[in-house]
Amino acid sequence: MNQGTPKISLKLPRISNWLILLGIACLLVSIGLGWIVKSVLIVVAFLLLTPVVAFFALQWWLKRNLIEDNCPVCQYEFTALNQTQFQCANCGEPLKIEEGHFSRLTPPGTIDVTAVEVSSVQQLED
Repeated sequence: MNQGTPKISLKLPRISNWLILLGIACLLVSIGLGWIVKSVLIVVAFLLLTPVVAFFALQWWLKRNLIEDNCPVCQYEFTALNQTQFQCANCGEPLKIEEGHFSRLTPPGTIDVTAVEVSSVQQLED
């Protein structure tokens, strides 16, 4: 055994994998199959850009369609999607959105009445 000679080893697994991929890409380009490399790069770019574009598109859509207001019956504040019918999370009243505000969903001909508390009672004599 030769114990006096040092062993030199380079362990570059990450770099060697990239070098192998680069070598394969150069080989494909040199034999006229560069369109495969370009197609793979386009697919990778598409996969990287799609989530970013989807994130900003979803934020834009939510800003346009989420309405935050108070329930007209119990004054509970919550959010709902525009142009939908829903129930109040607190009192269960059926509601809809009209002009950016919550309103009661009532059948046609229904008259809303507001009760007024009377502080003193006077008795009338006949």
